[in-house]
Amino acid sequence: MLNVTEIKNGLVIDHIHAGCGWKVFQWLGLDKAKFSCALIMNVESKKTGRKDIIKIDNIINIDYSVLGYLDPNISVNVIQDSKIVKKIKMTLPDKIESVIHCKNPRCITTTEHYVPQEFRLVDRAKAQYRCIYCDSLYTAGNLGEPLELQTQV
Repeated sequence: MLNVTEIKNGLVIDHIHAGCGWKVFQWLGLDKAKFSCALIMNVESKKTGRKDIIKIDNIINIDYSVLGYLDPNISVNVIQDSKIVKKIKMTLPDKIESVIHCKNPRCITTTEHYVPQEFRLVDRAKAQYRCIYCDSLYTAGNLGEPLELQTQV
């Protein structure tokens, strides 16, 4: 049996797709944290069979749009005095900036590094985002792996 002590004041990131917890852990910079945090992988889940969980013994500033892009099924529990005081359910954000980088070599963001990376949600059901400059498609949860390049001429 695995024992991880309770969080007195901090965050619990729950319902991460099994096997993807390490990506979220790294994205949040927790691999360099100076406070206690735990990544628990392949935990049994009644909803999904298996899931990952991240416990953070600290209140940190999180860009929830990034978490929603990485995995829209994630929920974040805010813990104060060992009790859940707030539960935040992620959704796919309408736009994301500087989260993923366009891989299209013809995209202006590839050569002009001052141009911000910006993507708009174009299909919520398929979790697809489109680069606003070159129209390349990306799927949420894939951390920037392109679906296809569809550049308009």
